[in-house]
Amino acid sequence: MTVWNSRRIIKSKVGRKIAETEKQKDIYILGIESSCDETAASVVKNGREVLSNVISSQIALHTLYGGVVPEIASRKHIEKINQVIEQALADAHVTLEDITAIAVTYGPGLVGALLVGVSEAKAISFATGIPLVGVHHIEGHISANFIENKELEPPFICLVASGGHSHLVVVKDYGEYEIIGRTRDDAAGEAFDKVARAIGLGYPGGPKIDKVSKEGNPDAIHFPRAAVAENEYDFSFSGLKSAVLNYLNGCQMKGEEINQADVAASFQKAVVDVLVSHSLHAVKAYGLNKFAIAGGVASNSSLRAAFEEECGKRNIAFYHPSPIFCTDNAAMIGVAGYYEYIKGVRSGYDLNAVPNLKLGER
Repeated sequence: MTVWNSRRIIKSKVGRKIAETEKQKDIYILGIESSCDETAASVVKNGREVLSNVISSQIALHTLYGGVVPEIASRKHIEKINQVIEQALADAHVTLEDITAIAVTYGPGLVGALLVGVSEAKAISFATGIPLVGVHHIEGHISANFIENKELEPPFICLVASGGHSHLVVVKDYGEYEIIGRTRDDAAGEAFDKVARAIGLGYPGGPKIDKVSKEGNPDAIHFPRAAVAENEYDFSFSGLKSAVLNYLNGCQMKGEEINQADVAASFQKAVVDVLVSHSLHAVKAYGLNKFAIAGGVASNSSLRAAFEEECGKRNIAFYHPSPIFCTDNAAMIGVAGYYEYIKGVRSGYDLNAVPNLKLGER
């Protein structure tokens, strides 16, 4: 295990490259994101300044079906992608002639949805000669922390919690990651969606459970906190989800009233307890004093409050993006794309969608 000494200030190769780049002309990245059900475009200046961030959400459409329908999502991306790019450029007061590089999410995600963004980015690159940079969606989420926290630099620990991912990551440098923990089954966000559906809240589950939990007692029902014997940093939420479903079935069989708010609050507390305990254990074990969260679940108010409190007790610097940068957006892709671009990464026109792309893969 690597133990980092965060009190030593070491300029990494990427850090030195950034310093050299800052002496040169400004770099404008056009970010494009279409991995799931948000069509998004953004213009990012010099990796940390967001000039525009346009998001066309499909939540209302998919709510009718209780979740994202891939084919519908892809069709809606096709309808909206030109509009959001044009709006992003207009909001940033730039044209394609000002853009240094185009950064686009190419995985992981829904293959049809990804293909829309990738195809658009390649077409613009081919027509204009602007360099193309493929970006990993999860690296984008991690990079969202750099937008509002100008002082944040690697190394640090980051918890990525979303509908499809629950990762504990050591961010060694810009674009250099070590996954030390991951979910063995359901991701945290996936568990939120399934439990929300079971207690009648509908889709999207995360924000609805967060809201109704404020009216409930988080200690009303004790749900299990799973630990994975083989890896102390791994997560497992399927058992918790099953425990909630068993509780609901038991109440129905006995004719007992179900307090929706109490179930939601108790479930949310169980998830938060596991995420916080695993994360802070990793921060201590790796000798770091900087911790960040990312992904859609990172916008959960209870989770943020718990990390604020526990990191404060331990003198750990806690970083988190604003909620708009936690859910899928193109600003985070532009930021991640900037750091890839200055390292010399360029993608060819053979860039393709990779729906199961692993973090750190290229």
